[in-house]
Amino acid sequence: MFTGLIEEVGSVEALKVGERDARLRVHAGAVLENAAIGDSIAVNGACLTIVDLDGRAFAADLSAETLTRTMLGSLRPGDPVNLERPLRLDQRLGGHLVLGHVDGIGIIETVARDGAAVAMTITSPPGLARYLVEKGSVAVDGVSLTIASAPAGSRFAVALIPHTLAVTTLGQKGRGDPVNIEVDLLAKYVERLLEGVRRR
Repeated sequence: MFTGLIEEVGSVEALKVGERDARLRVHAGAVLENAAIGDSIAVNGACLTIVDLDGRAFAADLSAETLTRTMLGSLRPGDPVNLERPLRLDQRLGGHLVLGHVDGIGIIETVARDGAAVAMTITSPPGLARYLVEKGSVAVDGVSLTIASAPAGSRFAVALIPHTLAVTTLGQKGRGDPVNIEVDLLAKYVERLLEGVRRR
């Protein structure tokens, strides 16, 4: 489990794509402290398992499901990526509960300056709009954000403060860029519970 508070921005060293899977190698620093093979790490919001490790980089395997649900398969060497280690039980939950189970790929529609901040509009993947509510939570490329508005349809808007722009990859994103979207876990559980009530 993660918080959506990015610890550092790493960079892609290599992506070796196979017939139905891939291996991603990422250069990193702080997130490798005390890391071990088998540990989890979120890369642009997708929870991956470290399968190879040295003092400056780690490798993770991407399954067919990961390649389908996320934009990790389109990464290229040199691309920046958001990195976060799993939440420890003695830590504050400063963001929101993020599983690292990406629901789909969204597309950035607009990026506009709003004073020192940036207003960003994103089109969500099919079927996810019902989980996106004004002032609710969403993870975009692993970054915990508050939804500023969620009008009817598949679009939602977020406001990015200067700190977020500086310490995540979102400050480098532009119109048309794909981003990983994970909706709020609690919304999905509530929906499932209500489905059971309706069947009675």
